[in-house]
Amino acid sequence: MKLICVIEALTSSLHNYKHIIFTAGDAFSPPHLDTVGIMWGSGLLLLLVTLWHHSHAQNLNPMLQVVTQTMLPPDNLHNPTQLNYGMAVTDVDGDGDLEVVVAGYNGPNLVLKYDRTQKKLVNIAVDDSNSPYYALRDQAGNAIGVAACDVDGDGREEIYFLNTNNAYSGRATYTDKLFKFRNGRFEDLLNDELNVRRGVANRMAGRSVACVDRKGTGRYSVYVANYASGNVGPHALLEMDEAASDVSKGIIALSDVAAEAGVNRYTGGRGVVVGPILSESRSDVFCDNENGPNFLFKNNGNGAFVDMATQAGVEDQYQHGRGVALADFNGDGKTDIVYGNWNGPHRLFLQRSDSKVQFSLQNIATGRFAEASPIRTVIAADFDNDKELEVFFNNIAYRGNAPNRLFRVSRRTNADPLIQELNVGDAEEPQGRGTGGTVTDLDGDGQLDLLLAHGESAQQPISVFKVTQGSSNNWLRVIPRTQFGSFARGAKVTVFTSQSGAHTRIIDGGSGYLCEMEPVAHFGLGNDEVKVLEVSWPDSTSFTRALQAGEMNSVLEVTYPKEGETTELANDTIFVVYNNVTEKKCLLLWFLKGRAGCFFLLCEQIYFIFLFLRFLFSFMALNEVNKLVPINTPALSNYFIAQKSVLTVLVLTF
Repeated sequence: MKLICVIEALTSSLHNYKHIIFTAGDAFSPPHLDTVGIMWGSGLLLLLVTLWHHSHAQNLNPMLQVVTQTMLPPDNLHNPTQLNYGMAVTDVDGDGDLEVVVAGYNGPNLVLKYDRTQKKLVNIAVDDSNSPYYALRDQAGNAIGVAACDVDGDGREEIYFLNTNNAYSGRATYTDKLFKFRNGRFEDLLNDELNVRRGVANRMAGRSVACVDRKGTGRYSVYVANYASGNVGPHALLEMDEAASDVSKGIIALSDVAAEAGVNRYTGGRGVVVGPILSESRSDVFCDNENGPNFLFKNNGNGAFVDMATQAGVEDQYQHGRGVALADFNGDGKTDIVYGNWNGPHRLFLQRSDSKVQFSLQNIATGRFAEASPIRTVIAADFDNDKELEVFFNNIAYRGNAPNRLFRVSRRTNADPLIQELNVGDAEEPQGRGTGGTVTDLDGDGQLDLLLAHGESAQQPISVFKVTQGSSNNWLRVIPRTQFGSFARGAKVTVFTSQSGAHTRIIDGGSGYLCEMEPVAHFGLGNDEVKVLEVSWPDSTSFTRALQAGEMNSVLEVTYPKEGETTELANDTIFVVYNNVTEKKCLLLWFLKGRAGCFFLLCEQIYFIFLFLRFLFSFMALNEVNKLVPINTPALSNYFIAQKSVLTVLVLTF
């Protein structure tokens, strides 16, 4: 029988150490514990010194190396020196590979495809009216924001460009574009006579754009963060009017449902991000704004939203938001928010699990992480596949140098994450006019590549960077699909591992600043392995399956489950998760093969060191359970670690 049990290990410093209760046979009895403690204590001390040295050296080594000259050399076709802004990742040509869409401001929009033969990125949106991607260029648009999602439920993503036409706020003189692949080419839906009559084309100066499946139907609405001038230019929410549309004939009627959804607010709109923030799986919307409080729209479950920013403590009304991203930084399964404020303190809001109020987020950003900068894009990702997330701050050098920064946010049990600044390497770009950025795995090597756009204050080509560390680490990439077979943006993906517990990612529907990341849940795993995978869609449908042999270090696609299909776990697999248990209590459910019944252990607190615990359990697996032995040996006390830092996953196979 197989047991997968995730336990929050509530460790403590030595002076609070009580005891660990375990079962063992006569071969491992109390008289040997002092010797064992001394041996493992000495070894553990040596190991800690080695790990510290390795970690310190890792922090000094450059993380990112520029590869622009080999992968995207500047030229007039593929990487023109122009003003660029937002970036989005989607499958533009429908071949299953991901392309990077770039919003060009004083030049054409670009669609960068990785050519596996040349090992280069090439622009497929060429200046040829016969090209199916020609309309995407739209050089007159002055585009800044871009996002992609399946608006009409045909299984292929549409691409939305937010055009400002040189307007800073209020009205613009050129409409946004929503491109659909139709009649063998991309065509602008907002320019269809039907939608012109409906007057839905956004003519406001906006910034970011994101996609939200507000009703869980698999059809997405496009959230547009307009920058209002007085009472001109509220936030917009465009979606297909199903009753007036005929998808089979390519007739897509669009409506602005912002008022109906409760998001038609007037503010200096800047960053937008979508995902299950306060909701368990429904898509919520967070907007960090300028000259006004932030918005945190919680999905009511019927497609309408209510602003919970005040209750959650994330209004930040005296700052000016820019780039924003979602991630679970402390491994508690709840969504946290990281964002940058323009020349103000940057924030990392952790969602508190044990709060006595319904929703509460607390800012833990301090020191260099919070240090003010002319911030643009913010990206949260595991670049070196070491199981810990990094946060990348992309700045714009508009008044002197403004180097980009990179931080590792390491999970710690029963404590806030540890934040360490890393050597960002070539991606520091102190003179870069950063305006946008995104991540994706271009060449399929299992590591994320970073692309940065530049512009606004100076024309600069796009930069491309590869990671220099972690090439031997394990990884897993998961692509959930909607009911219609498109990318399930806003879905939540959680993997349960052998050693490091649960890791969660959200399929991006728009983040960074003016940008959208790849529609893939990318997990770096170090030397760990995934045992169980769980996907939750925006309609609250979920699916759980065990990983099969050979599926590590690969890309997995997860289709939307059929009715009644919720799991593919084997009948002899018991999956129990206890994480952040109320009042620090945990239940260990342990089934032993060939023995009737089960062993239950309910304790007030369990204190242990990860390596020591694994050592003990290795003996337990070999011996017949016969008696309880308390560990209370003074010799052990000199070797326990003061930090609270263990999250253990036990996988016992008999």
